[in-house]
Amino acid sequence: MTSPDPYPIGTPGQPWGDAERAIWLSRQTRHRSYATDVLSLIEPLRARFDVEQYGQLDYAPDSYPLLALRSRHWKESLPCVLVTGGVHGYETSGVLGALQFAATRAAQYEGRVNLLIAACISPWAYERIHRWNAHAIDPNRSFREDSPAQESAALMRLVAPIAEQVLLHMDLHETTDTDESEFRPALAARDGKQSAPGEIPDGFYTVGDSDNPQLDFQQAVIAAVAQVTHIAPADAQGEIIGSAVVAPGVILYPFKQLGLCAGLTSARFTSTTEVYPDSPRATPQQCNDAQVAAVCAAIDFALSAARDG
Repeated sequence: MTSPDPYPIGTPGQPWGDAERAIWLSRQTRHRSYATDVLSLIEPLRARFDVEQYGQLDYAPDSYPLLALRSRHWKESLPCVLVTGGVHGYETSGVLGALQFAATRAAQYEGRVNLLIAACISPWAYERIHRWNAHAIDPNRSFREDSPAQESAALMRLVAPIAEQVLLHMDLHETTDTDESEFRPALAARDGKQSAPGEIPDGFYTVGDSDNPQLDFQQAVIAAVAQVTHIAPADAQGEIIGSAVVAPGVILYPFKQLGLCAGLTSARFTSTTEVYPDSPRATPQQCNDAQVAAVCAAIDFALSAARDG
């Protein structure tokens, strides 16, 4: 077995300092436009949602308005549903799936839930097709007090007034081939650790909260998505990305302990979706459709469970 080539930035075994982070930042290139891909899709939704700017992301010379969609007829008596996407900017169907849900399916829940949708939490990373922000910080490990990530801190402020009222939080993600080829090696290099090879699962799966797994809920989401795209099987060790499969297509993480977006609230139902866009068996539209199917199935299950007590 050959050792992987060392990451091209930094010294193996030594965490990055300011110099290494500056080198890394200098190599990041804009590949797409937040204004074209995201803001332009939000504009027509102003007819049906209240569009709220909940922050401004500043990485000179770039600046990005952070926008959320809120149910226009918000009623305090209704349960709240939070949908988030693009915490990792490179995970495209998380962003476009959230916006597709808002445009095509959200209306069917009007008068039944209050919706709050933050579709692109990390626009700088969206444009650069990256996991981290401009400071080489992972926003999806930064949802904690005194967050070091602007993206995470802004969303926390937005959600804080309703955090105890949220019934359901769906956080939309992807697992991609670049997780293995770029992002895990970069993480190991940044932290001065050795990169261990892993296996990228072919298919959709969900991540539940190990402190509140709600496996019947997770399985309802899996069943709905299976009508759209294939579900990731367990590997030879009975795992997906190093975690035990606790039900078909479901693994568990400690959301709050890891500072994950899906642990942001005290919601009864929480899940992180994971679409695999690099599969030869899935198209980009299928990936977006899978995210929408997951959100709808989650809302339907949560509302049914709430009625049943």
